Amino acid sequence: MRFRWAVVLICVLTVASIFPLYKFVGMAFLPDEDESLFQINVRGPQGTSLSGTQSMLDRIARDVRAQMPEVQNTLVLAGFGRGSGPNNGFVNVSLKPVSERSRSQSELINQTRGIIKKYSSKEYQVSVSASSSIAGSIGLGRGGSGVGVYIAGPDMVKLTGYANALVEKMKEDPIFRDPDTSVEVGSPEIRVVIDRTKAADLGVRAGDVAQALNILAAGQIVSTFSAGSEQYDVVVQADEQYRRDRSYLTQFTVGSSNVGRAVQPGNASGGNQGSNSNGTTPSGGAVGTVPLDRVVKLTEGLSPSSISRLNRLRQVTVSASLPPNSSESDAVAKIQEYAAQLQMPPEYLTGVTGQSKELEKAYDAFLYAFLLSFVFMYLILAAQFESFVHPITILITLPLSVPFALLSTAIAGQTLNIFSALGILLLFGIVKKNAILQIDHTNTLRSRGMGRYDAIIQANRDRLRPILMTTLALVAGMIPLILGSGAGAATNRSIGILVVGGQSMCLILTLLAVPVFYSLFDDASDTPFFRGIGDGLGKVKSKIMRPVVNTFSSTLRTTGDLRDEDGDGRERDSAV
Repeated sequence: MRFRWAVVLICVLTVASIFPLYKFVGMAFLPDEDESLFQINVRGPQGTSLSGTQSMLDRIARDVRAQMPEVQNTLVLAGFGRGSGPNNGFVNVSLKPVSERSRSQSELINQTRGIIKKYSSKEYQVSVSASSSIAGSIGLGRGGSGVGVYIAGPDMVKLTGYANALVEKMKEDPIFRDPDTSVEVGSPEIRVVIDRTKAADLGVRAGDVAQALNILAAGQIVSTFSAGSEQYDVVVQADEQYRRDRSYLTQFTVGSSNVGRAVQPGNASGGNQGSNSNGTTPSGGAVGTVPLDRVVKLTEGLSPSSISRLNRLRQVTVSASLPPNSSESDAVAKIQEYAAQLQMPPEYLTGVTGQSKELEKAYDAFLYAFLLSFVFMYLILAAQFESFVHPITILITLPLSVPFALLSTAIAGQTLNIFSALGILLLFGIVKKNAILQIDHTNTLRSRGMGRYDAIIQANRDRLRPILMTTLALVAGMIPLILGSGAGAATNRSIGILVVGGQSMCLILTLLAVPVFYSLFDDASDTPFFRGIGDGLGKVKSKIMRPVVNTFSSTLRTTGDLRDEDGDGRERDSAV
């Protein structure tokens, strides 16, 4: 109490350290949980057979089992994974329980990256990611620590180029592991290019060409027939040998309807039922067939195996894994910085997706929750103490606990996540409770005639023991969360470390800050400025709040007053 401004200066510096400590600790969506399971993903070039992918996966699984004794078993699945098709697959690696191995899951994942390095090439993309039951159950893509951004725009070729350039930049940064894109360009296709001018002269529409190719390649149901109790579809389709060879496509024909112009018999390869000898209908509209090679050209090309869209724009996703206890928010900021360096046109957009998107939503939600917690606590404390000043004294101590919570998380080598952020709310409740004990007892002693200084000293001396008892009880109750192991241990540990460390380290400062700020606000209340504010609030209370309260109380009393007014033995509710 003799060095009040020194205590205020320490409190200001402590609150100012929140931002640098948060930047140092970072924030992740989920803690790095050791679930004794991780996944090796393989994506081969387009055209790789299922047996070829299976062979690659078997070799990887065999090397992992041979070089890592901690592996319990492996499960190989070809034709599945992040993409669809026979060139994709993955290996699920199941580890022995945590109690039966000396190395953590993250250490084994790092060793696996070294084992599979010889299988990675320009043709084969091989990556490792931790499995997370929470992330997988809500569809967040990669399990464990991972980031993902999307690039959306109108041109798929440019999108692929931007995504590949972004991946190359991420490969140069050691914080990103196994960066990759979602696009797979390499599926062979036959492209049919229509000569619009010639097709218009021959009366052939683009829709007619598409419908003819669909009938020839995929088939179309034209009728049904019954055989006993069964009914079968009649499908018109080209024979298989004509569907598998592109050279036969030129022999197919497409319908032509050209008014006033007959189709030359030598150009048609089919008859016209109900038409004249010159190929015209009795009504004068020419109906016939035209060979496809007269109106189209066939070219070979490559296309993506699948196209994703966002708000009608094509999009490509770029994702990567992160080292254990890495800040996902910092990683996303780096990716967005690299994307800005690409100088994409304004019609190309970038944004976060998957787990990174959920992290941003959680971050905004927690800020909103912290703000509401301050508002509601102030309202409750103002009603309890019947004062506008004492709640401020109590709430000032809450920000003092945040730097120590972040510091304890940093000392433990962890990042802030959605579970440890809940621990901050719990920490607020404990710190607020201690301040309430101090201020309430101080007000009680002052109401008994004790001076302010003596009341502050005596109140803090009397309340020190119960505060220490409740703090020790809280710390002791959190120790099992810190020392626990097995499934969910990382989640429990992140909450326990933040609460125990934050409460233990901020205890002394908050106990000193409460009486100092109590005395400072009490001194300020005697100044003309604050007396004017107090008089104004008092007028508001007397003119607005007191009549409302009195009217409400009077209504309750009148409504509940059932009396025998006439002496006839009957009670009436006059208000009703």
